Amino acid sequence: MTNGNGHNSFGHDLVSVAGVGSAVFFRQLHPFSYDDWRSIRRFLSSNCPLIRAYGAIRFDARANMSPEWKAFGSFYFTIPQVEFDELEGSSMLATTVAWDNALSWTWDEAIASLETTMHQVASIVVKLRKEATREFILSNNHIPNKMHWDLAVERALQIINRSSSPLIKVVLARSSRVLTATNINPITWLACLQVEGENAYQFCLQPPDGPAFIGNTPEQLFHRKWLSISSEALAGTRARGGSRILDLQIEHELLSRVVVEPKKTVRKLRRIQHLYAHLSGNLKREDDEFEILSSLHPTPAVCGFPAETARLFISETGSYLEHSRNVVCACSDIYSCPVEMFDRGMYAGPVGWFGGVESEFAVGIRSALVEKGLGALIYAGTGIVEGSNPSLEWDELELKTSQFTKLLQLEVPWRSKVENLETIN
Repeated sequence: MTNGNGHNSFGHDLVSVAGVGSAVFFRQLHPFSYDDWRSIRRFLSSNCPLIRAYGAIRFDARANMSPEWKAFGSFYFTIPQVEFDELEGSSMLATTVAWDNALSWTWDEAIASLETTMHQVASIVVKLRKEATREFILSNNHIPNKMHWDLAVERALQIINRSSSPLIKVVLARSSRVLTATNINPITWLACLQVEGENAYQFCLQPPDGPAFIGNTPEQLFHRKWLSISSEALAGTRARGGSRILDLQIEHELLSRVVVEPKKTVRKLRRIQHLYAHLSGNLKREDDEFEILSSLHPTPAVCGFPAETARLFISETGSYLEHSRNVVCACSDIYSCPVEMFDRGMYAGPVGWFGGVESEFAVGIRSALVEKGLGALIYAGTGIVEGSNPSLEWDELELKTSQFTKLLQLEVPWRSKVENLETIN
């Protein structure tokens, strides 16, 4: 790729991208397949390496899909019509046009659609400058609540502790519905997450007329450049220490937990820190990229181990989804109740981009689904292993969601507002 003066600009690494509109998008209800991957690759080329398809894939395409995730399908990828690319040392505003006369999408129609999107860009930028960063919480409801969480962890431990069970670890998740007094602007939230985002990926994906899936995830799934490929493994979550000495003590405790080859280290985020290891290798051919994606997801960090045993445990407990909402459990055996009574959707699934030269995906954790008029669903999970304590695991959920909840304020009762106003007067 060259700029207007003929200078090659691909040598600069891409730092961030903001895209509006879709030159072409891909969305289906069936699980993401090799044919779907090939359909996306058809629009990508090493000659134009910054044309990329950005998107996400469901954690489990075989699980029941709830209404809030319908706009994403089983997977959703888009090549933006208009995008602002921030490179190391420079920036670029670019447009992408895709047309196919055989599909009744002509060049003229593609240009008209692009012009419509271009007219929207200026108004979007002006609007963002006026947005506030704080929202008032009207209500905050967890699924599961603390009581059912404790029961879920106890049920998982009961299965893990069975001598005949192959299950060693299962990752249980929580969905927190936060209703706010005014609509949450997902882009404003994303900007605030950048403050938290050292050593992490920030992302926001919003289909037309759909909610926005945003997050600040520290976990890379894989990165490919030509045939070179790398991946990262994260494990163990601990809070950051209140002092440098305490922080180093916690780091030492993390490093002493397990033996990892190659050499392990600790990745520090603003509020928490994780055990970390880097892995790398080479593909035989570019088509192996799909196999890498399929093999790495779901990771033990978001599903459990063995992965398929843990996934089945989660999906079987999630089968209660459609008739669990607003229903109090009346099962005679609490251990026969489902553990996860909500749809993970894209939470804990692959989120990232495919390109002609490079592809990179992270794991969609530390994330939220922002719905206009409905507040947000904030997701977090924690790994359950032998010896796990339900209350401590709940505290870990609170720690992981704190990057979102710190952006919110509890709503002051109306009467108190009036009394305060009278006092000031």
